[in-house]
Amino acid sequence: MSLRLLLLIHGIITLAAGIVLIIAPALIPSTVDITLSKEQYFLSYLVGTSELAIAFLSFAGRNITDIKSAHIIVWTLIIFHAATALVEVYAYAHGLSNKILPNVALRAVISLLFWYYGICKTTHPSSHQ
Repeated sequence: MSLRLLLLIHGIITLAAGIVLIIAPALIPSTVDITLSKEQYFLSYLVGTSELAIAFLSFAGRNITDIKSAHIIVWTLIIFHAATALVEVYAYAHGLSNKILPNVALRAVISLLFWYYGICKTTHPSSHQ
């Protein structure tokens, strides 16, 4: 595994999530027992477009050779996933289905992977490859 490969995998998965949130806005929320009315689809559209931007950041980050720039991208992704995990725990504590907990764990793992491959293992531009 390398940061470049991790960013590619992350970009593909995040792109897919963004597309699903826009095309089938109730699908992903339904996996944690959230039912959206048609008027609430707009929230999924907003999250979906954010996912598309994060996917772009992941794909574009694969070609960054400047280590400081790469670290900014990696820290952005770590913060995104860690903050999302914290919000999911908060929602769980306020009644959201325990079906959210695997996603919390997944986001923790993703954050750790980005920290390891994007921060610990990258000290100069050539290690980004």
